[in-house]
Amino acid sequence: MVSLAETTAVVTGGGGGIGGGTSRLFAAAGATVVLNDIDAELAESAVADIEADGGTAVAVVGDIREASTVEELHATATEVAGGAVDVLVNNVGDYRPNGLFAETDEEQWAAQYEIQLHHVFRCTRTFLPAMQERGRGVIINVSTVEAFRGVPHNSAYSAFNAGVSAFTRSLAVEVGRDGIRVNCIAPDMADTLQTPGDSMLRGRDPQLIRSWIPLGRWGQPLDYAKVMLFLAGDLSSFMTGNTLMVDGGTMAASGWYGRASGSGWTNLPDQP
Repeated sequence: MVSLAETTAVVTGGGGGIGGGTSRLFAAAGATVVLNDIDAELAESAVADIEADGGTAVAVVGDIREASTVEELHATATEVAGGAVDVLVNNVGDYRPNGLFAETDEEQWAAQYEIQLHHVFRCTRTFLPAMQERGRGVIINVSTVEAFRGVPHNSAYSAFNAGVSAFTRSLAVEVGRDGIRVNCIAPDMADTLQTPGDSMLRGRDPQLIRSWIPLGRWGQPLDYAKVMLFLAGDLSSFMTGNTLMVDGGTMAASGWYGRASGSGWTNLPDQP
């Protein structure tokens, strides 16, 4: 396993799902993890799991969309690290379809901006200066494959996640000379609390997964966490500005399909 010994890592949304898997794996690799989650129960569970396995973690409970939460997270992580943190994972996002774009409003766009992109700006801006002063650091953002393909009923979601990947590229160029690497992952088909596999199946035959996803299964939190561990460690030391697809091959295989009934779209082909 990649070693993150003597490393302090911050993971937003680090209690459950992909973030929870990342917190646990980073701690297993030796990092001291400072995790944030809006759900106190998930945050406490992650810390308990990490400590039970001999690791070290601290939780900061709060809504990462709020500036006060970011400030508390930064203050806590700085104290734990004794200065700049080594790794910042901007993981929080929310897959929540808004419907047809023509029927959306500015309140929905603003909500999507806050949960998908704005907090990434705020967290990065808060943690970056100390990394620059020290001369090293790693930032990992989480986007989605939906930023790279047409996704009906999710135009704002798709657009702001595309912004996460664009921000990743541009920031990587800006701060490379400061010794800071900035990369991103784009998940798909994640079996998590937010997008459970049973919900994605919608009562269809589980064997169909083998025809929808080239690797033949849903992604689990650990699948995504492993890629972030790679990006956090020395094995990726000459990589920056990238968005890595972590999708079981879905982007290579297919996109979205109109339903045979003519009612809406699906990213999983209809059963005959």
